[in-house]
Amino acid sequence: MILLSDFYKNLFGCKVYKVSLCASCSCPNRDGTKGSGGCIFCSQEGSGDFIAKSKSISEQFINGKSLVEKKAKGRSGSNRVLYLPYFQSFSSTYGDFEILKSEFLEALSMDGVAGLAIATRPDCLGERFIDFFSEISEKYFLQIELGLQTSNEKTGNVINRCYTDMDYENAIALLQNRLPSAHIVTHLIFGLPNENIEDMIDSVRFVCKVNNRKSDKKFFGIKITNLYVLKDTALEKLFLEKHFECLTQDEYFYALQKALKLLPENAVLHRFTGDPPKKIALAPEWALNKRKVLNEAKKLFIKQ
Repeated sequence: MILLSDFYKNLFGCKVYKVSLCASCSCPNRDGTKGSGGCIFCSQEGSGDFIAKSKSISEQFINGKSLVEKKAKGRSGSNRVLYLPYFQSFSSTYGDFEILKSEFLEALSMDGVAGLAIATRPDCLGERFIDFFSEISEKYFLQIELGLQTSNEKTGNVINRCYTDMDYENAIALLQNRLPSAHIVTHLIFGLPNENIEDMIDSVRFVCKVNNRKSDKKFFGIKITNLYVLKDTALEKLFLEKHFECLTQDEYFYALQKALKLLPENAVLHRFTGDPPKKIALAPEWALNKRKVLNEAKKLFIKQ
């Protein structure tokens, strides 16, 4: 296993910061194509609550870069820093192809950009997008992030995911075959309703297995976060009606420690904590102190 900061530093020779952006897109389980309401944990902003969506991509990037620079002042250890535009909100390949293509290219044109990171669903990788990504991956670093959340199909139905594990497996195979230089990242959530520790660990095993089916065993990414409850979501209703309880910090760290032991050498750990927007976060309270959680979580790496 390698930490993301080390992965980027080895690749680019300097510190790389992601800048979150919102493209002109939605999700097929929001607009009625596959479902409505979106995933039950997702806010109305499509997991992009920190982004000023009314602005152009260039304006979003400039604003986001400025915020990152303030937070990261003095941390890089070098004068050279690069930025990775991160299309985070909703499913960033679900929308008008020409509009999204122009937004991706606009992001690539900004100063100090290392490439692109694009978050989407396994069932939203159309042929035109794959062809376009194939072209840009010849010149730029490309990171494709897929939301899986869990490999438990029953849980997938509970959270209104509206795609299957097979959709995910097919997407990984497609990306590995058509975009061999792309860095593929998978999102998992620990603490989803009705899941126990073994369910969470099974999801980690599944991701590692699917991403290592090819013999070359290139680096793949994994992002693990704890479930948190946001106001005005379907998850909030389940939580308030006591259909489930959020993991305690100790429970989450226990599951995370077990997961870390399973990650192979070619796994890049992108995230190991959640980052809920405090204004709309309801639970768990321990997740709201990000600095404290990060410091505690980092201790787990010493024990590996």
